[in-house]
Amino acid sequence: MNGNWQINRVGLIDFWYYDEEEFDFLDGRMLLRGANGSGKSVTMQSFIPLLLDGNMRPERLDPFGSRARKMENYLLEEGDEREERTGYLYMEFCRKESGEYLTLGIGLRARKNKKLESWYFCITDGRRVGRDLFLYKDLDTKITCSRTELKNRIGEGGRVMETQGEYAQCVNRLLFGFETTEEYRELLELLIQLRTPKLSKDFKPSVVNEILSSSLQTLSEDDLRPMSEAIENMDSLKTNLDTLNDSYELIPISKDELDDNFKFVKEQMVCRVLSYKGKVFGVEPPNFVTLQVTKTDPGFKGDTATNTLKPATLETGAEIKVPLFIDEGEMIQVDTRTGEYMSRA
Repeated sequence: MNGNWQINRVGLIDFWYYDEEEFDFLDGRMLLRGANGSGKSVTMQSFIPLLLDGNMRPERLDPFGSRARKMENYLLEEGDEREERTGYLYMEFCRKESGEYLTLGIGLRARKNKKLESWYFCITDGRRVGRDLFLYKDLDTKITCSRTELKNRIGEGGRVMETQGEYAQCVNRLLFGFETTEEYRELLELLIQLRTPKLSKDFKPSVVNEILSSSLQTLSEDDLRPMSEAIENMDSLKTNLDTLNDSYELIPISKDELDDNFKFVKEQMVCRVLSYKGKVFGVEPPNFVTLQVTKTDPGFKGDTATNTLKPATLETGAEIKVPLFIDEGEMIQVDTRTGEYMSRA
């Protein structure tokens, strides 16, 4: 869709059982709820796909594909005392980022024993129906505008069209931008299939596959190349990770490159290697390590003071000060940055 237009609201004026009604959308979506027969399908068929190409054939209007009701039947019902009735259907689109508005719609005039009259319009200057532009002659009586009156009100800020073909081309240009009318028609056919009530009852995967295959645009090599390169990069990264997990590179490091805190490092301990352009200049052990006391003077029962310390040798050979209650064989935590005893492990 050109420029990410989203449906913002739809409206009916003097159409079917509606005098005037608007339905607001949220992020391009709307949910209609109600019991069977409450008018959900008729309401939606009055907008989609009708307002996307202006095709008013009975089988297009009815979600079930019936030819039983024509468009004029939604204006003048059987037994209606009125001689004529003019109504409007419109759909407003919005670009959230820029706050622009676009309105598409159809005007209809039904008269007893005469052919239905219809005209189509678009409002492209940002004016909004019911806010800046009204489809009534007078706000008090709410008598709908005629075709000529609508044309005068829209002026240079849009267009009033006489034929369904003109309208369909206008909608495609403003909303979708398909290069061919065939692509545009396939999109509408897909929408008709998707809106079908009880779709699962006669669900045919082969038909849906055929519709999607014919409707979706074929991707070129240029379209697929970034995706293909991304997948190849992911495969390469996974291979490198697998290699790193399965093998270890031995790097010789001299004692001069090791800090004093390296005396707390034991075999299999994970350390941080510092390097620049492949040359190692330091190794940082974890900030805290757990090590076993291998040699110290015996502790005294009940002596839990931590301010009196004694020397102790750890399993790595490092010597530190520990509290008097620590015995040989105990596991303790050491801060490698200060070389201080922290706690029993």
